[in-house]
Amino acid sequence: MPLTLDENRATYQIKGFKPGFIQVNETVFLHSIIISPNQLITDWQPQSIGELTPQHLKDIIPFKPAILLIGTGEHLSFPAIDIYGELLNQGIGVEIMDTSAACRTFNALTAEDRNVVAALIIK
Repeated sequence: MPLTLDENRATYQIKGFKPGFIQVNETVFLHSIIISPNQLITDWQPQSIGELTPQHLKDIIPFKPAILLIGTGEHLSFPAIDIYGELLNQGIGVEIMDTSAACRTFNALTAEDRNVVAALIIK
């Protein structure tokens, strides 16, 4: 059986993660970020899930993703529905997971050319 190379065409790919550290391509970030296959917001404000507000997620709407992955930091923690409810009203699917899982899922979905955005909280 011939093997084919799986090429991820995303401009931005997550190359590494550990609590307090996200590597996108060759750049290391020590703070929360929003990432899509072709855009990167490096000055996203909430540094922990407790700081997340609906206003922080309004930055996602212009991306018009099919799926938003919210990485909640080192541990899975579900924010209140009113924090991300407007995204659901806009037809955006929202998945909540710890940031490590969100990083892995983001890479898998971008490899499939899916319209995904990840909001990754660092702590």
